[in-house]
Amino acid sequence: MKATSEIPTKSPSFPFFSNPKITITNFPQNLVPSSKCLSVATNSVPILKANNALRSEEVEGSGSSSDSQLVVVSFYKFADFPDHADLRKPLKELCEQLRVSGGIILAPEGINGSICGTRDSVDSVLAFIQSDERLKGLRLVESPVSPEEEALHHGHTSSSPLAAGEDAPFRWDHVRVKLKKEIVTLGMPSVSPIVKVGKYIKPKDWNALISDPDVVVIDVRNDYEIRVGKFKGAVDPCTTAFRDFPSWVEDRFKLADSGDKLESSGSTGESDKLTKEKGSKKVPRVAMYCTGGIRCEKASSFLLSRGFEEVYHLEGGILRYLEEVPKTESLWEGECFVFDKRVSVEHGLVQGTFKLCYGCKKPVSDADIESPEWEYAVSCPYCFASKSEEEKERARARQRQFEKWGIIGGPDKGRRPAKTAEVNVHSATQMSKSL
Repeated sequence: MKATSEIPTKSPSFPFFSNPKITITNFPQNLVPSSKCLSVATNSVPILKANNALRSEEVEGSGSSSDSQLVVVSFYKFADFPDHADLRKPLKELCEQLRVSGGIILAPEGINGSICGTRDSVDSVLAFIQSDERLKGLRLVESPVSPEEEALHHGHTSSSPLAAGEDAPFRWDHVRVKLKKEIVTLGMPSVSPIVKVGKYIKPKDWNALISDPDVVVIDVRNDYEIRVGKFKGAVDPCTTAFRDFPSWVEDRFKLADSGDKLESSGSTGESDKLTKEKGSKKVPRVAMYCTGGIRCEKASSFLLSRGFEEVYHLEGGILRYLEEVPKTESLWEGECFVFDKRVSVEHGLVQGTFKLCYGCKKPVSDADIESPEWEYAVSCPYCFASKSEEEKERARARQRQFEKWGIIGGPDKGRRPAKTAEVNVHSATQMSKSL
């Protein structure tokens, strides 16, 4: 991964625009956000390339060329963005026209998303986003797409009920653009990395930092993500959602009334390093990390607001670390959970071994699948006890529908079958003629 602040000179390729130098006046009217959201997009967006050897070869037997090979890009940017809702419709329409899939969140504090598509299509979407001055300098992480995923993607059409197949990164014909209060939900909109944020640590310097015995390393991800893999010696807050992190901090540590001294609330182990003092000055040193960097960036802002003085976080998150740091030098243990159909990735960002339980959307290992509590698309050892027999039976019914029709709910998904509608129209026509 390389720095994302550089802007290349190549113009974005919008296939439905005749002029490569995009301005407000020559955007189609249905793709133009308000003037508050759009400036001029005359440069393409730099995308950080990971393991491009996979893309240098054509997918065997798929007939795809370099123009049709896929990329998966995750991105975010904290920004003062009160008119974020104006961007939703034109961004969604652009993604649909370019067949870019994935999910994007817009909020007053910025943008967060992960999308999949061809190189030119993804370039165009990111260029469109960064045409707003406030969203320039997106933090980007690109992951490789395997030849098998390429074949799945290009082997399906818009009429296929399976879309890109259950093993593809995203459904190629489906994109979600949502409006939310926060781009990553901490439950505290007042905490803003725009105001203050911890110090970014590059992957090449991360090992030295977390090897320091006076530094406590905190994994700010959810418990099911940490189960898949984590950095050696990292503290697991055992949270089920990111919004639980502030409560964990408040319960574990507090600022004493006298001397503004950071104290531990009776905890032991790695987190006691946070109580270390130097004279009358507290000297907490915290290093945090998450998947792509967005959660620990916001968590660092929260810790600074609570009196922590030295707060560091891994720039680009685990994904950039796994890409840049050789496995022989790595302090990472296990795999990294990702929020798409790859489920997990390993060093080099190649797809990992974990699968997904469709009953609870949590990762499962091969050993978990051997458990008697595992039932495909119904339950796994982590959700079996929490599901009632009625819930399990509904899940089995959904799976039977999917196996028979390729979609949940049958071929018409609750709508009147096409043949029936045609028969009714034909009957009405015959009746009018007889009358």
